[in-house]
Amino acid sequence: MEWVMDVGRLPSVDDVKTPAEGSGPTLVTTISGSTPGSWALRIGLALLTAVVPAIAQSFTDRHVIFDNSASVRGHFHSETHRVAPSELAAPDHRIPVDSTRWSSPPNSLRIRWRSAPGGDWRATLKIPSRYARKFRFEGDSLVLKIWSADALDAANTPRISLQDATGFSSPTINLIRDPRRLEPGRWTEVILPFAEFRLPFNSTDDRRFDPTQLVAVNLVQGLDDNRPHTVWIDDVHVRTPSDEDTTPPPVPEGLIVAASEAHFDLQWDPVMAPDLLHYRIERSDDGRNFRPVGLRPGSETRFVDFPPRPHAAIHYRVAAVDLAGNASAPCTGTASLRPPARLSDDSLLDLIQQGCFRYYWEQAHPEAGLAPEIVPGDPDLLATGGNGFGFIALTVAAERGFVSRAAAAERMLRAVRFLARADRFHGAWPHFLSPAGKAIAYFGPYDNGGDLVETAFVIQGLLVARQYFDRDTAIEREIRDTCTRLWREVEWDWYRKTPDSDLLYWHWSPDHAFHISHPLIGWNETLIVYLLAIASPTHPVPARLYHSGWAGTSPLHVAYRQGWSRSTDGDHYVNGNTYRGIRLEVGEGNGAELCFTHFSFLGFDPRGLRDRYTDYFQNNQAIARINHAYCAANPRRWAGYGPACWGLSAGIQAGGGRPLHRDDNGTINCMAALASMPYTPRESMAALRHFYRKLGPRIWGTSGLHDGFNASQDWYDEVYMALNQAPITVMIENHRTGLPWRRFMANPEIPTVLEAIGFRKVP
Repeated sequence: MEWVMDVGRLPSVDDVKTPAEGSGPTLVTTISGSTPGSWALRIGLALLTAVVPAIAQSFTDRHVIFDNSASVRGHFHSETHRVAPSELAAPDHRIPVDSTRWSSPPNSLRIRWRSAPGGDWRATLKIPSRYARKFRFEGDSLVLKIWSADALDAANTPRISLQDATGFSSPTINLIRDPRRLEPGRWTEVILPFAEFRLPFNSTDDRRFDPTQLVAVNLVQGLDDNRPHTVWIDDVHVRTPSDEDTTPPPVPEGLIVAASEAHFDLQWDPVMAPDLLHYRIERSDDGRNFRPVGLRPGSETRFVDFPPRPHAAIHYRVAAVDLAGNASAPCTGTASLRPPARLSDDSLLDLIQQGCFRYYWEQAHPEAGLAPEIVPGDPDLLATGGNGFGFIALTVAAERGFVSRAAAAERMLRAVRFLARADRFHGAWPHFLSPAGKAIAYFGPYDNGGDLVETAFVIQGLLVARQYFDRDTAIEREIRDTCTRLWREVEWDWYRKTPDSDLLYWHWSPDHAFHISHPLIGWNETLIVYLLAIASPTHPVPARLYHSGWAGTSPLHVAYRQGWSRSTDGDHYVNGNTYRGIRLEVGEGNGAELCFTHFSFLGFDPRGLRDRYTDYFQNNQAIARINHAYCAANPRRWAGYGPACWGLSAGIQAGGGRPLHRDDNGTINCMAALASMPYTPRESMAALRHFYRKLGPRIWGTSGLHDGFNASQDWYDEVYMALNQAPITVMIENHRTGLPWRRFMANPEIPTVLEAIGFRKVP
C-alpha cells in the first residue's frame, strides 16, 4: 500500500483507530506541585469517543519491567553504587544506555564491571514511581535477556536480588546457575523463578518477598575474580514460562502513515490477542531492507518516528509480538510518504494544538466519557478538573476541523451525561471519579467528597461548551440544557462553611464535613472559583468575598501566602516589586508557577479589564516574562535552558516549578511556555519551534508534547497530564482567534459578576 497525503491539510483524528487497552508502557516518575492546595493533587481530563473499545489495565504494564529507555546516557530509572577497588562504569550513577546493541529496539542497558577483592558494586533497575498507576505484576518468574562479551558462569556473573513495594528485599541468588554458562556473542534468555529467591534455611523474619509488587531489580557484585566483564541486558519481564505457546498473534492491518515536517505518524488497526505485549515498528529507506526502530505497547496503535533523514521517502511496517516472544508477520504491504517542506508558523501551531488534543480524544474512557488523570497511569482514575479543560479543547478541535462538529457534540454529550449521574456533594464533583461515577478518595480518607476547585474547572469548560454548541439539533440542545442544569446545581454558598464566612473552602466530605478546611486564598489558580461562585444564578456568594476571600489581607491570608511562598513579597495580595526588571503588581514572590496564569484564564478573558488591584492580562504577562527572563539567565546553569527553551510550572518531575533557585530542578514544563502564547507570543513561538524542531525526537509523542523534560538529568519519559495538555491547545487558540475567551464571556452571568466585583474596562 503506497499513497501520498495532501500535506496542505493536517490529518484529522476522526479516523484514529483507538486501542483496545488504555495506558502506555512508559513509567511515571514523580509529580510535583507547590501550591498549598497541592496543584499536584489535581490532574484530570476530558472527553470520550463513541467508538473506543473498552479500556482495561494495560497487559504491558502487568509484565514489562524494561524494554527500552527514553534516556540516552544513563537510564533515568536506575541507580548505581560502587566501593573501590571494584569498578563499575556508571555515568551520573545510573546504568548506561546503549543504542548499538539491543534485543528490543532501540536500546539496551550496558553493565561493565570488575569485581575486586574487598570491593563492592550494585546496579539497580527500578520500577518508576507509581503515581496514578495501579497494577500488579503477573507471572511466576523474572525473565531477562543478556548478551555477554565473554563466556560467563556462576563464578564470574553478578548476583541478583529483588525488592517489593513494602521495602522488603529477597535473598540474593546467582544470576547464572551451575552448570549453565552464558555463551558470548549472542542474546541468551535467563529465567529466574521467584520461588528460587529464598534462603536455604529458615529466617528470623517471617516476611516474604511479594513479586506482584516488584519495584527494583538489584544486580550486585558476585565472586571477586578481579577481571573486567561487560554484559548488555534487555527485555526484563515478569511472566510464567510454563504458559508460553508458539502461536504468533494475528498480523496487524490497516497501516496508515501521515507525514509532517520532521516526523511521521503511524496508525494501524488493533490486534485482538489476549497475550499481546507490544508492536514492533520497522523502517526502510528502500522498501526492502527494514530495521526495527521502536516498540509500542499492545494497548497503543499509534507510533511517532523522527527518521534521521526526514526529507527522504520512508517505508514502514508493523508486527505484533506476544508475551512469549512470538512475532506475527509484518503488516501486509508498506506505506511510504515524503514529508512536506518546512511548515509555516500557522501550520506548526495547528500541529501542536492537534497533537495535544489527541490526549483527550484517544485516551478517553469509553463508558464514562472522561479521560484519565495521567498517561501512562490508571485508566480508571478520572480527574474532573482536567476534563473541564478538555471540554474547551474539544470546542477548539471542532472549530479547526481536527474532529467533525458532529463527533465533538457526541463526545460532549456523553461526557455531560456521565457528569450528571456521577457523585456530587452539594452539587460539587470530587477530585477523582471512577468509570462508574463514584468518588475515589485517592489522597486519603478525607478526600471522599466535593472539590470546589476541580468543580470550577469543570464549570468553566461547561460554560464554554454551552455557548459553542449553539445549533438547533437534539444533541446540541441536550448539551446546552445539561450544562445549564449542572451549573445551576452547584451549591457554591455551601462551601463557605458558615453563612457569615468571608471566604470559600476547597473540600467538603459527607463523612468528615470540613475537616480539611483548606481556605481558597489568592494569588494562585483558584480565581475562577470566586468568579463562578459570585456569578451563580442559584447559589451565589456575596461579591465582597472576592475581596475578603480571594484578595483578603487578614492574618490568616497573610500567613497562608507566607506559608507556601516563604516570602513577604505579595503576602497582602498586592506585590509591587520588580523582578529581573519587570514590575509585578499581584502575586507571591516573583509570580510562582505559570499555570496560575492559565487555569483560571482558559475561558475568562482578562484583556481590557482591571479590578482594584491590577490589570490581569498585564499581570499575567509580567509573570510569564519573569519566568522567561529567569530561564534565559539560567542562574543554576541547567543544560538546555535559554531564550527559546523556557517554562517552569508544576508537573511531572518538576521540582517546585517556580523561577526560584530552590524550586528549579532543571525540568522544563512544555505547557508553561506554550500556554503563555497570549502573553508572550514571540517568546512562546520561539519555544514551540525549539521544542518541535530541536527536541522533537525526544519530547514529541503520540499525544503531542510530553509533560516536560530535563536535559541535565537526561529525563525524557513519555508522560502526559490532562491539566497540562489542554491549556496548550486552548491558550494557543486564545492567542490566534480568542474563540474560548469569546464563548465564555458570552455567558450572560459573566458581565454581571464582573460589574459586581468592581472590574472596569481599560484601554
